[in-house]
Amino acid sequence: MEAEQLKGHLDGLVLAVIAGEPKHGYAVIEALKVRSQGRLDLPEGTVYPALHRLERNGLLASEWSDTGRRRRVYRLTTKGERELGIRRRRWREFASTVEAVLA
Repeated sequence: MEAEQLKGHLDGLVLAVIAGEPKHGYAVIEALKVRSQGRLDLPEGTVYPALHRLERNGLLASEWSDTGRRRRVYRLTTKGERELGIRRRRWREFASTVEAVLA
């Protein structure tokens, strides 16, 4: 998938894969890859800045894990859960509109 196609959607995708359970950065990258059946194979340089931005905006919170290898683990905040709901609704509306025009 081209990077241009992700513009405006990456933050919502990251929120969605973290919504199920807290994840560290590499696990976010892998979840995106698995859930997209390999179509989203994003580099760290794309995902980590998104994680940091989402945390700065109060949509994610993070803490260092104590299990095994020390990693920063991200989870959705209440604000992040609300934002994910908004993004999901907007996406469904957008997708159905585009489908109506293209069909």
